[in-house]
Amino acid sequence: MKQSADQADYVRQRRRDRLIRELDHDPYRSKRKIKGPAVCPDCGSLYVEGRWTWEKAPTDARATLCPACHRIKDKVPAAFLTLSGDFLSSHKVEIMNLIQNYQEHERTEHPLKRIMGKEEQADGIVFTFTDAHLARGIGDALYNAYQGEVDYRYGDEDPMLRVTWSR
Repeated sequence: MKQSADQADYVRQRRRDRLIRELDHDPYRSKRKIKGPAVCPDCGSLYVEGRWTWEKAPTDARATLCPACHRIKDKVPAAFLTLSGDFLSSHKVEIMNLIQNYQEHERTEHPLKRIMGKEEQADGIVFTFTDAHLARGIGDALYNAYQGEVDYRYGDEDPMLRVTWSR
């Protein structure tokens, strides 16, 4: 089969893929940077130079609720993690420790990554999070530590992540 000149010239061939912009519908994410330093009155995290940290707040910092505390106050999680299976019931303490340790490690660097709540149900446990990346990271950590099945689902119009892990 003979190729045309355009098909054979891989160096000059146009790219057919394109960058697809991700939809950003998170109402809790600030559209603009906050001017000057700001401190969250609920958790004490500090907003300075475009990011939230655990640094000590200067005296001139104004009080502004951070996005994580705002989510917690409104009871609107960014992600869910559902755990289920026979392995969960027999290794519950280990799994809970893994989740808590992962969350504490992430929270030291990223004040907005927090567990909002935990609800024990008849067939498993459901966690809610202030950040989708934390739920995804914990799902990956559970899979890496214990294998099993992990599934990540984003809503079509909703930016919420639903992670399920079972074994």
